[in-house]
Amino acid sequence: MYTNIMSLSIKAWAASAQGSHLEQASFPRNNLHSHELLIEVSACGICHSDIHLIDNDWKISKYPLAPGHEIIGRIVEKGKQVPEHFKIGSIVGVGWQRSACHRCLECLSNRDQMCDKIKATCVGHPGGFADYHVTDWQYSFLIPENLQVPQTAPLLCGGITVFSPLQMLVPQGGQRVGIVGLGGLGHFAVKFAKAKGYEVTVFTSSESKKTEAKKLGATHVVSSTNPKEIKAMGPYLDFMLVTANVDLPWEAYLQALQVDGVLCFVGIPPNNLSINVGSLLGKRRKITASPIGSRYQIQEMLEFCSHHQITAQAEIFSMDKANEALLRVRENLVRYRAVLVHSSLDGLLN
Repeated sequence: MYTNIMSLSIKAWAASAQGSHLEQASFPRNNLHSHELLIEVSACGICHSDIHLIDNDWKISKYPLAPGHEIIGRIVEKGKQVPEHFKIGSIVGVGWQRSACHRCLECLSNRDQMCDKIKATCVGHPGGFADYHVTDWQYSFLIPENLQVPQTAPLLCGGITVFSPLQMLVPQGGQRVGIVGLGGLGHFAVKFAKAKGYEVTVFTSSESKKTEAKKLGATHVVSSTNPKEIKAMGPYLDFMLVTANVDLPWEAYLQALQVDGVLCFVGIPPNNLSINVGSLLGKRRKITASPIGSRYQIQEMLEFCSHHQITAQAEIFSMDKANEALLRVRENLVRYRAVLVHSSLDGLLN
C-alpha cells in the first residue's frame, strides 16, 4: 500500500538565503534511526517563528531552510524501537521540538521543553513545508480521530504555547482571565479559557475583532491601547496572558490584576518592560513568561481539544502557494492561522 521510499530524497519548499522567497528544493534522506518515524506530510501550519527562521532573526538558521513545525501526516515507516501503538498509517502531529537530552533535571521532571539541549524541528532539518518529515517518535503525537483535519496542525505550536500557561499558571481558584491580542495565539487562548469555564476578557486594538472576540467566547472586550479604559476595570483579573508582540501600557495592565494576579507573556514586545515595583508590591502581583509546553502537555492538550472539539480558525492554502500564504502572515492579514496542505493528498485527512 505504501511504496518503499528509503532511497528517495525529501522534496520541500525552502529559503536559499536569509529572507528569500521559498523555492522547491531536495534534501537527502538517510535510513531511519531506530527511534525515528517517517511521516508523509498532509498539512503544515505557518507560524511567525517560521518567518523569524526564514529571516534569520534569531541567528540560528541554516540554509537552505525548509520551514514548518506544525505538522500533521501519516506514518509510512518506523524504526525498530518505535512503540507498537505508533502504527504504519497512524495520523500524527509534530510541533516545534524534535528532541531533548532526556537526562537533565528539566527532562526528568516533565519540563523537557526547557532542556538546554532542545533541538527545533526545522533548524538543521527540513521541516513540514515538504512531502515527508523525519523525527523522533517521542516528539510525535497521535491525533484523535475527530481532530484529523488540517485545522488541527496549528495546535502543535500555536495552541500549546497558550494552553501550557493557562493550564499551569492561572492562580488556584482564579476564574477571571484576560487575553491581550486576538491573533493566531490569542484566538486559541480565548477558546481554551472559555472551554475551561473561565470568564474571559479580550484586549484588542482592532474594532473589527471586538465582535469576533465575543463569538469566540469573550465576556468582555477592552481596548488594548487605552490606559484609562484598562484601568477602569479596577483590580479585577486573576490572570492575564499577553499574546501580542507590541509595546503596550503595562502599568495599566498590572492595575487591572487582583491580589496575586499574574501577567504572563508568550508574545515578546520589541522593547524592555519599564515597571514600577510598587505596582507589584501592593497586591503581590507577578510577571512571568512561558515557552511551548512539554510533550506531556501537548498530549493533554490534544485530549482536551478532542473533548471540546477545538481546532484553529484557519485559512487553507495548497503547498505550492507557500509564498502567498507567508506574505499574508507577514502582513497580519490571516484570521487566524494559515495552513498549507498537499493537494495530491486529498482525503488523507478527514
